This record gives sequence, structure tokens and C-alpha cells, in this order.
Amino acid sequence: MMCPAGPSRPLYRAAQVRELDRRTIAAGIDGFALMQRASAAAWQVLRQRWPAVRSLGVLCGGGNNGGDGHVLAALAAAEGLAVRRILLKPIDELSGDARRAADMATAAGVAAEPWRPDRAPSDELLVDAMLGTGLSGEVRGAFREAIAAVNASDRPVLALDIPSGLHADTGAVLGEAVRATLTVTFIGDKLGLHTGAAADRVGELVFRALGVNAEAETDLPPAARLLDIAALADRLPPRRRAAHKGDCGHALVLGGAPGFGGAALLAAEACARLGTGKISLATAPEHVTASLVRRPEVMVHGVRGAADLGELPGHADVLVVGPGLGQASWGQGVLQAALDVGRPLVVDADGLNLLAARFPGLRRDDWVLTPHPGEAARLLGVSAAEVEADRPAAVAELQRRRGGAIILKGAGSLVAGPGGLAVCPYGNPGMASGGMGDALSGMLGALLAQGVPLEAAARLGVVIHARAADLAAADGGERGLLAGDLASYARFLVNPAMGGDDAAATR
Repeated sequence: MMCPAGPSRPLYRAAQVRELDRRTIAAGIDGFALMQRASAAAWQVLRQRWPAVRSLGVLCGGGNNGGDGHVLAALAAAEGLAVRRILLKPIDELSGDARRAADMATAAGVAAEPWRPDRAPSDELLVDAMLGTGLSGEVRGAFREAIAAVNASDRPVLALDIPSGLHADTGAVLGEAVRATLTVTFIGDKLGLHTGAAADRVGELVFRALGVNAEAETDLPPAARLLDIAALADRLPPRRRAAHKGDCGHALVLGGAPGFGGAALLAAEACARLGTGKISLATAPEHVTASLVRRPEVMVHGVRGAADLGELPGHADVLVVGPGLGQASWGQGVLQAALDVGRPLVVDADGLNLLAARFPGLRRDDWVLTPHPGEAARLLGVSAAEVEADRPAAVAELQRRRGGAIILKGAGSLVAGPGGLAVCPYGNPGMASGGMGDALSGMLGALLAQGVPLEAAARLGVVIHARAADLAAADGGERGLLAGDLASYARFLVNPAMGGDDAAATR
């Protein structure tokens, strides 16, 4: 997906966008004129993206989404393209602006034919104008057949406003959804275009406001914000030239139960690369040598159980607990010690599983929890499928129950905190490998140790982690991307002003 430039982009739910549409029309913009604006914007994007295309198949449903398709078909015909409309709803059954749009295309000489399941789309480019943002139930009948046929074709697809079959609020697939090559969305960007299954359905995303200033409607606050890497500059200013390690925080990573040492080492190294002044690692004694060999800068302590921690947790500014923790007695004792010490926490992996099993009602305002959908399901007492069916609702409910900041990992990671919901626009499929969550937890610990406020640290940590993975993939590809690759790229991201001959610009 394309990422926004500048300030974080507001994201809205479908009902909010419909209200923005209604208010725009009530303020004096004719509804059909607004439809024409949308279609013209989509046509412009189409010509920029596919300048050589000569034939279009426009699949038109009912309502405004179908109307957008009819108008676009008329515009394309006027430019000399061979265009046909494939009707999922007969023109005689249309009304209002959608009927005006269909009549406009008919007057322009655009052919129209009903959808036939025995005739596969064969045009150079397909335009999806079948189902808009009002869809909430599962796609059925002819629409489902048409979506499946579009996906089975080898043709590029332009989706108008949203890929048909994708839930505009949750990013879930409602039975079947178009796999678009490019989506042009209008008036207000939709939350469901940026998380969950949307990653496989939206393709490249282009937003056109059509002259509507959504943020001017102060009684319609955005449902979420799309995060931007540019926010780093405000949260990690240049260090004082006389700074020393004591000024840059002390993080303690607690993890690596016997036989599970790698995760804690990954977390500690990521914590170090993001600028923490002092990093301690409390792990099972058999992992000490590996830590010294891999990263001697980390102060490693071999602990046989919680009793061996002594005063170590109390000396740290933040505790990262969970990587390689295990759920046996070693992990249980270490987690209990971390909870007792009264320091800000980052809790990941088996730390989360132990919270779900042993501390079901525990709520804190000073922690960041980082579940993937399976861990979130255990914390909520539901299935992972239920979490994925409505990721925004799941992460919001977790934040309500557990407090602090919650990161629901996955495609379009979500961050919920007291300030609302945020969505990460970065990341790639190469991150589907072991240890990625451990690297994230270490990065979060580093930001908290350096004084970044809790919710801001959660948002920045997700962005740094995902963007570092994108940089690593750009250099070497997605397949074979390892969690240990991220730390060095993350280091460059947290030093954005670094010049080759300007060490004073480091951040």
C-alpha cells in the first residue's frame, strides 16, 4: 500500500464517511456532481497507472458504487476506449443518482450486458464497482460469482472506493472479496483498507478527498490514525553533546528460560541498537555464554529462578518480559517478579499467555502488551478467528480491560491506547518468521527507557520495527528476512539526521 506523507492521515468508519457525504450534499454540492468528481478522479488515476490500456470491463452493482462505475465507463468511452458494462443489477432497477449515471453511460454509447457466470471477464482492465462500503453481511449469489471470476482472471483490477466484499470498518473478507491491483477511495479514508485481510485485497491505495475536508467536521472524530515514520523526528531529538549512558535509560530484558535463549538475545540486541544507555539481560545460566559472544555490550545475568534476580529489576527504568519466557515455573516466577517491582513493562509472548492464564483481571496503565491474534484471543477468551473478524474491536476491548497500550500485531498492526486507535502502514510478508515479536519488544523497551511516553513509544516502536523490515527487504528480499536483520536498519531510522561528515547530527 502507499504510505501517507506528512501528518498522520485520519481514518474513518463507513458510517462516518456516509455522514460526510450527506453533509457535503446538504451544503450545496449536488449528489450526482459528487459522483462525477469521484469517477473523474478514478479515471485520472486509471490513465496514470495504465496509460496504454485500450479496453475496460466495468462491473457495476447498485447504489453509488455502481453509479461511479457507470460514470467512469462513460468517461472512458469518451476518450476512445472500448468499454462494456457488466451489470450485477439491471439498469431498470436503479434509482436516483445511480440511474442518472447509468443513463449517462448509455447515452455515451457504452454497451451493457448482464453478468453471466459462463463468460469470464476478458477485457484488458477490470473495474470493480460492484459493492461499496455499506456491505456488512456475507457476499452471496451473483456478486460472489462475479468476485470469484474477477479473482480468477489474469487481469489487473481497479477497485472504486473499496474492493467489493471487504468490510470497510474491519478489513475482514465477507465471504469473498476482490483482489484489487489498485484501489481509489473517496472523501474519507477507511479504516478497513489498512488492516487484516486488506493487505491482500487493496493493492496500491490512492485517496482522493474530492474537495471534502473531513477533519473540519470536529464532531466526527477519526476512528483511527495512520501512523507515519516522520513522527520520529519529534520524539527522538538530538542528544546533548555531554550526554552519558546514565541519561539514556536502563532496560532489563527478562526471558530465555532453559532451552529458549534466542528470543531474549534478539530482544536485548534490538534494545541496544535503538540507543538504550544500559541493557541488562536476565536469562537462564546456560545462555550466558551465547549472549557474551553475540553481544558483549549487554550485561547478562544467569538466573536459575526469580530468587536470583535480587535487586536487579529495581535498578532498571523499564522491564521487557516474555521473550523465551516459557510457561513453566521459571517463567512464572520471573513474570511475578517483574509485576511486583513497579516499573513500566513491555509484555510479550509467554508473558502474555501467563497473564491470560494466571492474571485474568490484572490491569495497569504503565505497560505495553504486544499480542498476535492467537495471544489476543487467549487474553479475551475468544478464538483467533473472532479476533481477526474485527481487529479494531478486539484491540480496543483489550485496552479497555487491560489498560496501558496494546499492540495487535499482524498485517496493518493496530495500536490502542488512551489516545485512541492507530494503524501501522509499513511491514511486509518477510516478517512472517520467528523472532520478529522479540525484536519489537526490545525496541519498545528502548524507547521507554529513553523517556518516550508509553503510548507514543508503542506507536513509534511499531513503525520503526515495520519500516526497518521494509528497508531490510528492499536490500535483500522478503524471503529469508530474519528478525536479527532488523536491529541495524532500525538504528538508521532512529538517527534520521545523520550525515556522513556530521556526527553531531546523530539522534
